[in-house]
Amino acid sequence: MENAFGDPQTIVLLGGTSEIGQAIVLRLLRPSTKTVVLACREPAAAASFSAELHSRGVADVDAVRFDSTSHDDQPAFVAGVVERHGDLDVVIMAFGVLGDQEVFDADPAAAAGAVDANFTGAVSSGLAVAARLRAQGHGRLVVLSSVAGERVRKANFVYGASKAGQDAFAQGLADSLVGSGASVLVVRPGFVHSKMTAGMKAAPFSTNPDKVADAVATGLRRGSHTVWVPGVLRFVFSAMRHLPRPLWRKLPI
Repeated sequence: MENAFGDPQTIVLLGGTSEIGQAIVLRLLRPSTKTVVLACREPAAAASFSAELHSRGVADVDAVRFDSTSHDDQPAFVAGVVERHGDLDVVIMAFGVLGDQEVFDADPAAAAGAVDANFTGAVSSGLAVAARLRAQGHGRLVVLSSVAGERVRKANFVYGASKAGQDAFAQGLADSLVGSGASVLVVRPGFVHSKMTAGMKAAPFSTNPDKVADAVATGLRRGSHTVWVPGVLRFVFSAMRHLPRPLWRKLPI
């Protein structure tokens, strides 16, 4: 449970190897943080970050197997984490597949797999986490969405559609938790420089994992329901949402 200052004792990162997720964990660490759970497909891949957390004073770092597409396993996964570590203070949903639109065009099964990981996985794991947060009467779920879901571009419309679904789900989940003591923070970054986007042309207003982490920490402290990174994208997409489709299709983005 969080202490009197609202500092988390237990943090769970769904997507334990995510650069953005790891940056958020580091930003949220406090002397009161006793446990960090790194949930990922291959727990061994989180060894380096586990060592860094230990070096920063986290006594209990638990790297565990997690697959966002194993939908039937999500309630048992959450129950297992609670059994080992107690209440969940902050859960960060940072898993996802970017993929390549040309590959998806040629392979519908690959496209469906990406949607399963990004959207359906968010639904199955998000509901399992929310059930626990509701039962314990506190806790916060941070959902890494994307501006790609605000208005889907033809250049990556499968990814954009999956993030649009995730974002809508997270908003509805947040509304369902009002009054329970638990909450959801939806995070909408623009282009983030990371290993996932290495080699790609950066979009305007690009950012980095540390700036996303700073925005998340500020949003949690303020009790926000949504944060944009950088903040100017809120206004940019307010305008872009209303552009006529023929004009939208011609934008070099």
